[in-house]
Amino acid sequence: MVACSLACWRCRWLLPLLLGLAIIMGIIALAGRGWLESESEPYVHQASLWESCTRGEQDLNWNCESLMDYGWGRAAAATYLVGFVILVICFALAVIAFSIEILRFNFVRGIGGLLFVVAAFQIIGLVIYPVKFTEEIPLIGANMFSWAYGFGWASTVVVIGCAFFFCCLPNWEDEVLGNIKPTYYYSSPDRAPYLN
Repeated sequence: MVACSLACWRCRWLLPLLLGLAIIMGIIALAGRGWLESESEPYVHQASLWESCTRGEQDLNWNCESLMDYGWGRAAAATYLVGFVILVICFALAVIAFSIEILRFNFVRGIGGLLFVVAAFQIIGLVIYPVKFTEEIPLIGANMFSWAYGFGWASTVVVIGCAFFFCCLPNWEDEVLGNIKPTYYYSSPDRAPYLN
């Protein structure tokens, strides 16, 4: 049976894989139009990180206005986007760090520190958006923050988890590099007469 914990050499690609997953969720959040949507029919409002769209109950065409005309819209988009760019850089650094035979564990801990910076930027963007959106944009009917906004938070949660693991990984340096000899437990026949 093969056992694989976080701190084993065979499983070193799990953390970069999780960062890749966070990047995919970040792309969905950046590109998705489901940051805010009407909760029930008639669907008259939807918004992304970049624009807010409304339409009449019988109208089929969306009338969109850019959120980049608002200072808070630019701030929310910029902070989330800066966090995303740093996340992509961390992913590239993680792939490089785990590709070489001898890991530079201070380098890995630095990636963890950068991931905490990513999480801070993303959280700022994800908090500015709903607070200022509900204050400054007139909402029609019942609305909810929807799937693309949820992908933004999911990406942030994965980044926070990876940041902790990247920061703690140097504590298991010997296990990851395979420097620990296996411990065998056995007893001699003199000490265990019941084995005879």
